Amino acid sequence: MAEFNDIIKDKKPTLVDFYATWCGPCKMMHPILEQLKDKIGDSATIVKIDVDKNQDLAQTFRVMSVPTLVIFKDGELKWRASGVHTAEDLEAKLKEYM
Repeated sequence: MAEFNDIIKDKKPTLVDFYATWCGPCKMMHPILEQLKDKIGDSATIVKIDVDKNQDLAQTFRVMSVPTLVIFKDGELKWRASGVHTAEDLEAKLKEYM
């Protein structure tokens, strides 16, 4: 958890994808996040958290459904949404915090 907290305290925004391996919509998010990473490069960080392997973290952030996407900056939760989103929508959201 300490490593996670270090990542989300960064000055650049961090998009966290809370997912599960058995979740269909989560599988749809994977190529979208790859596309997003190609577009934004190093201007933001993208982290995937498997809720089954990180139940404490999922509970801490009250993840009730997957995928849940959360943007952190300077350790603060800035934005949160559930479900599948386009790379364009996520890029626009991240740019608000760059």
